[in-house]
Amino acid sequence: MESTLFTFPNSNPISTSLSLKSHFNNPFFTPTRPHPHPQFKTPKIKSAISRTKKEETVEKVKQELQDCHLVAGIAYKGFTVKQFQELRTQLPETTNLLVAKNTLVIKAIEGTKWEALKPCMKGMNAWLFVRSEEIPAALKPYRTFQKEKKLENNDFTGAVFEGKFYGPEEFKALESLPTRAEIYANFLGSLKGPASAVVGTIQAPARDLVLVLKAYCKKLEEEGTGN
Repeated sequence: MESTLFTFPNSNPISTSLSLKSHFNNPFFTPTRPHPHPQFKTPKIKSAISRTKKEETVEKVKQELQDCHLVAGIAYKGFTVKQFQELRTQLPETTNLLVAKNTLVIKAIEGTKWEALKPCMKGMNAWLFVRSEEIPAALKPYRTFQKEKKLENNDFTGAVFEGKFYGPEEFKALESLPTRAEIYANFLGSLKGPASAVVGTIQAPARDLVLVLKAYCKKLEEEGTGN
């Protein structure tokens, strides 16, 4: 049956032959046809988008770190979107709140003084970026919000201020730092008082002394500008 059955005349002496297999279609055979739509490379596309978003997040964190005085982590698990949006509206203009994965924040702080944040890179964190020297005023809105919303489990996980890491149990030290006005008033008071008071101010922690000098220099500049 595989031998030639039909021969068509042709001007060419070589005849054209057809076999049963090539001439008839098998009714029980379904040929494999290419899918009308090529397979989409969805996994690769998603991976590229995910990688782009990660890079954007790292750059966003780096931008937030510029001119930043303090960065604090807040336990984010259990927060609702509504609560997060409400909290943002209660923060001062000098403070920003951002949710970012710990791994991406680690990439952003690598090689910087903010690497001290690594001890609080556990669980889910929302990150508080403070671009003001008035640290207590920047932390107070969240403390108030935390009490109002009964978010006891959403405490600070840690912070870095002037290159030093502060654990949750050390936040009272940050929240009780004197304001610029208090430091300035203290410095002026020591100048008007006995010499021992001036010595006491000078012997204060280096951080307080630096802020005192900054405040005093700023005051002199303002007086000079006014004249």
